[in-house]
Amino acid sequence: RRVSSVLNRDVKQFGKQHLFDGSEETCWNSDQGTSQWVSLDFPRPVKVSQLHIQFQGGFSSRLCVLEGCRTGEELVKISELYPQDSHAMQISFPVEATVLDKLRITFGSSTDFFGRIVVYHLGVLGERL
Repeated sequence: RRVSSVLNRDVKQFGKQHLFDGSEETCWNSDQGTSQWVSLDFPRPVKVSQLHIQFQGGFSSRLCVLEGCRTGEELVKISELYPQDSHAMQISFPVEATVLDKLRITFGSSTDFFGRIVVYHLGVLGERL
């Protein structure tokens, strides 16, 4: 996993590990700037079918672009998602079934004036191949 940035470089409090820790108390918080992103490298090919995401209201993205590829290939656009500016878990983002080794989610338009993104939970559903 990689992320575009971490607020004030405070990895312990706001780092990428909090995207998947299952805790309601922790989050990944990006620094300010446009086009924040999360990149996931899978140890073996997966077929992604759905994305679950929970933002902090006021720090969400109006547009999420999903890109993916197989090892050694260039990223290609898979789909665009339009989340709500809400703290609720958003679980209804179906993704066109695509086999890939790498997934990148780009948060292109933040609802925060400074471009920060705050994610409490990120879930990628599908199957390992």
